Amino acid sequence: MTKITFYTGENGRLKGFICKGHAGYAEAGEDIVCSAISALVINTINSIEQLTKSELEVTADEDGALIEAFFKDQPSDEAELLMRSLVLGITSIKDNGETSEFVDLIFEED
Repeated sequence: MTKITFYTGENGRLKGFICKGHAGYAEAGEDIVCSAISALVINTINSIEQLTKSELEVTADEDGALIEAFFKDQPSDEAELLMRSLVLGITSIKDNGETSEFVDLIFEED
């Protein structure tokens, strides 16, 4: 199961996320759930870095199936929108009856 935890600040804005684990939907290299989540996560990180002025601290461990991304400062409105888009995409995977048991989506106030 892939576990994705989104962290919010007191103001409700997203501060970052931790994504870890393999979904286990199919064998490695065939797992469409892992592929979809990875594509969403990596695209969001790249978009924030290239399209906004917000800065992320990113840690990745491919062998450990872990990606952490946290804003260095308060995210811009554009970066917040991109993060909300990531939440929407992950929620869509989670809410799909066929794939819901392979994704654990958590929100924590930091």
